[in-house]
Amino acid sequence: MNKSDLTSSEPQLEELEAHLAGTLKRVAPRRDFVQRLRGYIHLPPRAELATRLQDWRRLFIIFASVVAGMLMIITIARALYHLFGRRNL
Repeated sequence: MNKSDLTSSEPQLEELEAHLAGTLKRVAPRRDFVQRLRGYIHLPPRAELATRLQDWRRLFIIFASVVAGMLMIITIARALYHLFGRRNL
């Protein structure tokens, strides 16, 4: 595919987008769906967020768990590479 093929297809894409924009209608969600969604999405108050961030022991445990998990994934990936990736044919 050369550059002239790409430039000749651009007007076709624009026509297609214009056609789809004219045929597709906006759909408003039902009110009960929006209310349920707002109930699911809940941010705690700022004071609660601040107290969670001040709990440094919990943050340290979370950070250490993430690092340990990443090290395990890397170790397993390296082991699999050495077992299956270096086959001499």
